[in-house]
Amino acid sequence: MIEDIELETFINDVYEYYGFDLGGYSRASLKRRVNRIMNLDGFPSFYDFLSKVKYDSDYYKRAIDEITVNVTEMFRDPSFYKVLRNEILPLLATKPFIRIWHAGCSSGEEVYSMAILLQEAGLLHKSILYATDINSKVLETAKKGIFPLRMMKEYSENYRDSGGQEDFSSYYIANYGNAKFSEDLIKKMVFSQHNLVSDTSFNEFDMIFCRNVLIYFDNDLQSRAIKLFDESLSILGFLALGTKETIKYSIAQDKYKQVQKEKLWRKIK
Repeated sequence: MIEDIELETFINDVYEYYGFDLGGYSRASLKRRVNRIMNLDGFPSFYDFLSKVKYDSDYYKRAIDEITVNVTEMFRDPSFYKVLRNEILPLLATKPFIRIWHAGCSSGEEVYSMAILLQEAGLLHKSILYATDINSKVLETAKKGIFPLRMMKEYSENYRDSGGQEDFSSYYIANYGNAKFSEDLIKKMVFSQHNLVSDTSFNEFDMIFCRNVLIYFDNDLQSRAIKLFDESLSILGFLALGTKETIKYSIAQDKYKQVQKEKLWRKIK
């Protein structure tokens, strides 16, 4: 494991050379991820790794992509998606147009999950899903809508547990060990890079997802991200976070009302 002082050197040098601020990320998570990429790429020492990052901009991009990647899956936490299906979508249905932002979308499984829910509710035609991430590599994967076929059994079970009634395999074509999702879903998605650390709001949304991203941030950065979402969310819009995340310490409690026991809040003022 690298030393704490080495991690701080890495954070400072990345900011100095590239202007990218990792200072608000959880140190424990960063340390694990730096160690992982050093082992993966066979560096004999931390300073060999640091030198490569500083003087090879292509390698810097690879390192940042590896360090900022998040793990995701389709219909993760089916009870959450059941509440979306049964309680939230009927409310969104009253709107003339629905804008949804998936912040920190990673490789896009959650975006496709939501698109499927919208299609089944007859709302996809009047919806647009903005999917953003800091990581250009995972965005390329998300844009293609191609996922490993071996994951479809688990995703299909999640889908059924969330209240899905259709044949899940009707949403994709199986080919050479991959599942390629329908273009009808993809054409309602807009993918772009966005940095929750430094970028600002870019639209007003009826719903914002940022699930299992804030756990990688320290308290200050979590509060900054929550305030960004608050600025970007319309009155009576919804904010969805991950199972270990909360808005409790970041924003006035009377501005939001929690939906059931899910990590899902409605902006009421």
